[in-house]
Amino acid sequence: MSRAVLSIGSNLGDRLANLRTAVAAFGDTVRVVSGVYETPPWGDADQPAYLNAAVLVADPAAGPRDWLARARAAEAAAGRTRDPERRYGPRTLDVDVIAVWDEAGEPVLSDEEELILPHPRAHLRAFVLRPWIDIEPHGRLPGHGWLTDLLNAEPLAGDALELSPRPDLALESES
Repeated sequence: MSRAVLSIGSNLGDRLANLRTAVAAFGDTVRVVSGVYETPPWGDADQPAYLNAAVLVADPAAGPRDWLARARAAEAAAGRTRDPERRYGPRTLDVDVIAVWDEAGEPVLSDEEELILPHPRAHLRAFVLRPWIDIEPHGRLPGHGWLTDLLNAEPLAGDALELSPRPDLALESES
């Protein structure tokens, strides 16, 4: 059973509806969805705040490229357009494949240009790690360590204080 952790985020349009579009796009592969967090923009401060969440998906037939294809399809369904001039600019929906594990539970490593696994900047992003802890409290980011250790160390400890849980906004898993 291949499983993956996805990070989803939106800061344009109906942000919650965009996140729901992402969850729906993964259909019955969705195992659990984190809480929603409102977060400041990362890498490009001149844009609105994001809503972020994490999704755990599993499918015996899916490989890393399948997860990436589904992520891109979800982004397209939400009207995502990529601006090469603003790599970290605003977006209707961003779906990142953070980590993938194979049928034996071993982390999949990839250095392909289109799909680096685990995600090369996940260990630097509180908005990825905090929601992931919701769905895997004892999770580990392959090559980097325990999620809680990463989130509690600088520079992320300070960033984590800027995340606002939004219990008033819910994403439902399909299973």
